[in-house]
Amino acid sequence: MRRLRTAVVGLTVAALASALAVPALAADTGGSPRPVVRTADGGVRGTAADGHENFRGIPYAEPPVGPLRWAQPRRARSWSGVRDASRPGNDCPQSAGFLGDKPSTTEDCLYLNVTRPARHTGRPLPVLFFVHGGGFYSGSAALYGADRLATRGDVIVVTTNYRLGVFGFLDHPALGAQAGNYGLADQQAALRWVQRNATTFGGDPRNVTLFGESAGSVSTCAQLSSPAAAGLFQRAVMDSGPCAVTDEWPYQDGGNWYPRPRATAEQEGAAAATALHCTDPARTLSCLRGKSTADLLTVSGGGQGFGPAYGGGGLLPRSPREALTTGRFNRVPVLHGTTRDEHRTFVAAIEAFTGGTPVTEAGYRDEVTGILGADIAPKVLARYPVDRYGSPSEALAAVWTDRAWSCPALTTDRLFDRYVPTRAFEFADEDAPWGTDAGTPSFPTGAFHAAELQYLFEDAQFPGPATAAQRALSDEMIGYWTRFARTGDPNGAAAPTWPRFAGSTVQALAPGRDGTRPVDLAAEHQCRFWQSVES
Repeated sequence: MRRLRTAVVGLTVAALASALAVPALAADTGGSPRPVVRTADGGVRGTAADGHENFRGIPYAEPPVGPLRWAQPRRARSWSGVRDASRPGNDCPQSAGFLGDKPSTTEDCLYLNVTRPARHTGRPLPVLFFVHGGGFYSGSAALYGADRLATRGDVIVVTTNYRLGVFGFLDHPALGAQAGNYGLADQQAALRWVQRNATTFGGDPRNVTLFGESAGSVSTCAQLSSPAAAGLFQRAVMDSGPCAVTDEWPYQDGGNWYPRPRATAEQEGAAAATALHCTDPARTLSCLRGKSTADLLTVSGGGQGFGPAYGGGGLLPRSPREALTTGRFNRVPVLHGTTRDEHRTFVAAIEAFTGGTPVTEAGYRDEVTGILGADIAPKVLARYPVDRYGSPSEALAAVWTDRAWSCPALTTDRLFDRYVPTRAFEFADEDAPWGTDAGTPSFPTGAFHAAELQYLFEDAQFPGPATAAQRALSDEMIGYWTRFARTGDPNGAAAPTWPRFAGSTVQALAPGRDGTRPVDLAAEHQCRFWQSVES
């Protein structure tokens, strides 16, 4: 059960000539015009509808197969003619996900998608570069439709795949000094693709906002910490993946998806090689590269601990927490936050993976005691009594939301605020629509982990805002996010004022009159209590 619960925890090159920004038009078989853009690698023909244009399945790196499995990404080969870009590329290898992610066994997966407004005659547009979540073992760019985000915000949106699980984050001495962060290297390769091609799509390569949610937020924290990412983006947005976590948070028994020390990553890599019967030091790499995708997926799931690795040289020389604490990070304005009920998603996943069985009061006590230990657990159980919540499931979610999400987010906000302009938020719609294919939990899901994404994207896993007030909140959030991408300041357009972060006050984002307002994150999530019991 511990492994199960751990598994579900673990979400500049010169611009091209401006003339190329004007798309050529070619007729598809139905007679409607389809936009063509000449990228630095070759032409791509996208699709157009309802005021936006999409270019999907554009390769930014060679397929990471054969000798390129567990190697730095290599720039995609150029092609002649015009490539069809009407459909997304393959998802990277993964098992089926809790929220409806489809399984994939195809390693030829390093593709990205571009969405832009169909008509634009002004200055080059800001670029929002989105990194998907999924605990570093599931997810894909194709899940996130950006039509409204691009058209309403007048921005270009790029979504990208990157190698996941054992394929993207295996660390083993046989793999050399750059091991452990191939997925992060893929993201940097895609950001370099943006530098080469933004102008061609009408975008500004000098105004790129790196934006990630869950594991995508952890990725963004890592890219802020990576010297190799310097200059590839000018702003950063992080949803639900605080930078200021330690190796031990949120769980002490391994397998979480926050960055790991190099020594831990190598131990986990050695365990994976042993499980795959690749133990001969002279043949480890050839043995691993000889394994099938299906075999590798057996050690690639959410409980195996495959996420970024830091230390010992390479792409991530120090942890994001250390980078923020010491100020040694790529200093850009940041917009950072969480959802009010983050962990309800993961408690719902526990129910789903145990046949719909709700958490019992005894199970709640056992979980808290097993993770926090006999000294701290009684204080926590007294502070979070079941009778204060609707069910043991909600009490358990409150404990982990406060300890593992909201309070580390507050620490993150304070560290950022020492060095860069910082805006902090909490998505707080208690009636946010639940996942389309995730099953109905036994408790209200509230403002759950990943709930906010459907207010920004046409998210394939969620139905989207259901009421007029929720749709208005969606418009408000798109305005905030895209104004921040344009200028570094989310304010404007008669939206409620969003001040810079100070103390413990953040901007709550919720529907209805006075739904968007300042809240005290420390008081709401009992952060002083957690500091007192764990200091």
